[in-house]
Amino acid sequence: MIIKQINSMTEVDAVCWNGLVQDKDPFVPHEFLLALEQSGSVCRETGWTPQHLLVFEQQELIGAMPLYLKTHSRGEYVFDQQWADAYYQSGRDYYPKWVNAIPFTPCSGQRFLLKNGADQATIISACFEHIKQLSELNNISSLHCLFPSPTQTNLLADQLLLREGIQFQWFNHGYTDFADYLQTFTSRQRKKINKERRKVQEQGISLDRVSGLDISEQQWQVFFAFYEMTYLKRGQSAYLTIEFFQQLAQTMPEQILLVLARKDNRYVGAALSFIGAQTLYGRYWGCYDEYHSLHFETCYYQGLEYCLEHGLQRFDSGAQGEHKISRGFEPISTYSAHWIQNSHFAKLIADFLQREQELIQEYKQDCTRQLPFK
Repeated sequence: MIIKQINSMTEVDAVCWNGLVQDKDPFVPHEFLLALEQSGSVCRETGWTPQHLLVFEQQELIGAMPLYLKTHSRGEYVFDQQWADAYYQSGRDYYPKWVNAIPFTPCSGQRFLLKNGADQATIISACFEHIKQLSELNNISSLHCLFPSPTQTNLLADQLLLREGIQFQWFNHGYTDFADYLQTFTSRQRKKINKERRKVQEQGISLDRVSGLDISEQQWQVFFAFYEMTYLKRGQSAYLTIEFFQQLAQTMPEQILLVLARKDNRYVGAALSFIGAQTLYGRYWGCYDEYHSLHFETCYYQGLEYCLEHGLQRFDSGAQGEHKISRGFEPISTYSAHWIQNSHFAKLIADFLQREQELIQEYKQDCTRQLPFK
């Protein structure tokens, strides 16, 4: 095997890279990662320097690892700022660090793209050894693999420190339609959701679902204004640029779903999702004015109906959000995996993760008890 490190997705053939993508994962294709770079959303200036690994057997690409050199911890959704503070207080540098992840995307998936039939464990170990050598030569503190798929989490468990988190996701247990789904709820919770949906209609708001091929330039501009507003309300700048979304509209429109909310012929909210083989991924949302239950309808109920109509088995609606529990989104475990170069800090972090996991399990059980099902 030969391992090569590249500074841009332009340095690898798109067909070869995409030949390693499984389950139509919308976030690891060449097109998605290239759009992040070419739109300026991911670059040295934003603290995400591409340093992807390619693994060749003779001339054939048999493995790839999306990899970034980070100078901060923003946009990761796995929070290690306390670790950085501990390094700083001890007079050490936590940054730069390696991050094996999809920028700004807390969705589990392939973090190592591997050829079918290849020796996965051997390829992953070779990548780790390459990264460890680079880390020692360049004083890079650590490697963080964020949101690997369950299968790849198992492969990483013996080599890295695992950290558990909780997200809330919906699963299709053979429901015929939305009404059939609500029949599994307690009467009280079923009435609550029906009331929320009626409230949206009573405010004169209608919802349109537009597939990527049919989204107009004006609608993209409207969506981006809503998306940007979500960050501005928190006093932050948006991570992604309008050019990122416009490029995806050209290169992978079949995996995009836009929900637009209209009132009096004016758009009042929007939510953007991505479509995988069996999963809908809810990603970005925004609105100008607050309307009763608009967020729930636009971000969740429309997505659930889309899954039911198209036979999708899972709705991954993103990180956090305990309000999803009462709407039938189940708590599931997500993971990150960490290698810490300094042995002293590695032990401290391992102890912390063990204590944290006990609390996470208690929290997961408590969330499960709150589910609305009969």
